[in-house]
This record gives sequence, C-alpha cells and structure tokens, in this order.
Amino acid sequence: MTRAKLDWKGRRLAVDVGAVAHGGHCVARSEGRVVFVRHALPGERVVVEVTEDKGGSFCRGDAVEILTPSPDRVTPECSLAVPGGCGGCDWQHATAEAQRQLKADVLMEHLHKATGTDIPVLVEELPGGLLEWRTRVRMAVGPDGVAGFREHRSHDVVPVDHCPITVPGLVESVADAKWRPGAELELVRDGAGRFNSRQLGPVQMHGRRRHIRRDRIEGSGEAVEFAAGRHWALDAFTFWQVHPAAADTLASAVGEWAEASPGSCVWDLYSGVGLFASVLAEQVGPDGLVRAVEQSRVTSDSRRILADLPQIEVVPHRVEDALNGPLDGPDPEVVVLDPPRKGAGHEVVDQIADRGPSRIIYVACDPAALGRDVARFATHSYRLELVRAFDAFPMTHHVEAVALLTRGE
Repeated sequence: MTRAKLDWKGRRLAVDVGAVAHGGHCVARSEGRVVFVRHALPGERVVVEVTEDKGGSFCRGDAVEILTPSPDRVTPECSLAVPGGCGGCDWQHATAEAQRQLKADVLMEHLHKATGTDIPVLVEELPGGLLEWRTRVRMAVGPDGVAGFREHRSHDVVPVDHCPITVPGLVESVADAKWRPGAELELVRDGAGRFNSRQLGPVQMHGRRRHIRRDRIEGSGEAVEFAAGRHWALDAFTFWQVHPAAADTLASAVGEWAEASPGSCVWDLYSGVGLFASVLAEQVGPDGLVRAVEQSRVTSDSRRILADLPQIEVVPHRVEDALNGPLDGPDPEVVVLDPPRKGAGHEVVDQIADRGPSRIIYVACDPAALGRDVARFATHSYRLELVRAFDAFPMTHHVEAVALLTRGE
C-alpha cells in the first residue's frame, strides 16, 4: 500500500525553537519532522504556520505568534518584515548583537563540518549601523506595474515605497512610477552620491537563448567608488559591494594576510574589476606579476582603471578555463579567490592546490560553500589558519568571510 504523502501546509503548530540554520531560519521539531521557522529566534516557543511542505522529512513555516519571546527580540524597523511580507530581511526582529551572533553560529557550524574542530568566529560590525547602508538593490515589478520586493521563496511582488536598509532616496526614486510588468529594476547610488537606475526585462525566451531587454532609465550610467586607496570609475551596474564600507574592509583584510613577496607571482581569481589585484600589485612591486582572472565584461574596466599597475595581467577567461591553460607559467606564491555564492568547487580547488601556493586567501559570501571548499583544500594538506567575518549585510542572514589557508607538511 502506498503511504499517503504528508502535507502540513496551512497547519499551525506550537514548537520550541532550536538552533539557527543557514538561510535565515531556525530549526524546530514536531511529530518527528524538522520545521524550518522564519521570524523566530533560538530559545523561543512560537506558533508556526506551515507555508511549504513537499512531504519529506521537513517543512517550512513562519512564526505567527510568539508565546515565549527571546530577550534578543525587538520590534522590526519595517512593517513588511513580517510573515507574508517582504522576503529581503531575515533578522529585523533581533538585536544587532544577536544578528551577528546568529551569523557567527552558522559560519562556525559549517567550518566545524569542514575541519572537525571548533573555530571561534566573531562577526565584526561595519560602520553605519543596521539601517540606510544598502547602496545597490534590485526590485521586481508586479503585474500592476508597481515596483517592490519578492516574498520569501515566492515570485509574488510586495509593493514598497520605502526600504529602511537602503540609502535614502534609492527606492523612493522609482516608487511613484509605473513600470513594465514582469521587469526588474536595478538601482545604484555610488560613492560620490550619484544615482543610476535601469530597467531589465521582462525575460524572453527565443529557442534556448535567454534574452533580457535593458533600458537605461536615469543617470549617466557611470559610477565612482572609493576603496584600497583608489578611485574606481566603473559602469554603474558592474558588481561592487553593496555596503559602502565592505570593499575597503575586505581589501584591507586580504592585504594583511597575503604578504606577497616583492617580485613574486600571485593570482587573483574571480577578480571582478581588480580590487584585490590592486592590493597585491603594491606588494609584489613592479618586478612581480599579478594574474587577475575574470570572465565578465568588467575586464575592460579593470584594464583601464589599473593601467598604472603594469604588473597586473588581466586574464579574460572563466577560472576553470584559465586553470587549464592561460595560467601556465610560474606557480603562484599566493592565491586570492572570491568565487560566486556557489563556491569554487572541487575542480578549481584541486587545480589551485596542484600549483602549491604557500597561502590561499578565500573571500566568501556563503558559509556552506566556504565549508565545502575548505574541506576539499584539506585533502591537499591545506589547513585553515584564520577566519574573519564581517556584517556586510545587516538585517539579512548574509555574511562576508575571509579565510586564510596555509600548506602543511
């Protein structure tokens, strides 16, 4: 006889909330099943309404009633940071200190899985506090042409005319207008305080090709940012850290641990516009070589911005492809890598390790991916020496980490 599929969606359960888990929720249990609960904090007793259930060993839900609150609970700054509201923020109901500890706990859990040891992590606060820090944001447009943010794990758009974590004026600049239904809006305020915005989409499929129409809406299309002692004149929509203090903070951390020798060869993988490459270039000096690998169109920006540092060689390839040919030559003394959220992966890790750098500095925006790659480096006798973490995304579950790995005997 086939067992009936469980479906608790819509059901309300009183549960005791356990530890935090990666992704902005906590773990609870009911009738032998795991319940991932948003809008709760460890140690609370809450009533959770199940919002998603695929019939397996777990389901998902929102805390809709707080029976026993945590001492770390506060009233959210935004009225939309509630069940059924905007999905952009995860921890508005927690104090600043509690938010950073939750992120530290998640990072420590994944590093413990990777190394088998307990590695203490302190998530460091960046200047500016919890609000009005986000300088780059993407908004969705609903069927009614109104811009907003999506609900958690949903395509539904929640209209917004103000966002307390974005810099003043950014969201407000598009809130009163009507846009193409199904499109997305990309908004930027640069380091000089200038605004740029553009409309993306909607997405259209032609055969197997995915086309996104891009329409410039407002602004020059250019941005200037400041980090690592340099001015970075960029295409406004090129990747840059969303927190105004993050780029300079990360560049300083990378430079402190790199300690590249004058005249040496070093690599900056997933280099973007070359932020870390510029720091490494100063260390290796005019007789050294920095090989900056980046596949995106920003390589033209990088070459222009870093023209005063001829020791930087921009390699316009995917990292996986570059490791299979274009990076032939001297082995690197130091490798810096800042991969996308999914991490570098086994193939890249193995090929980096095969070249035998003495130090690897891994910049990560996802604790789980960092843990997986650290574990893979360990199979090549690379040991995790130090970790720093930064609260570059207050009110959300995201965290930036920098890890130093050294080669053992």
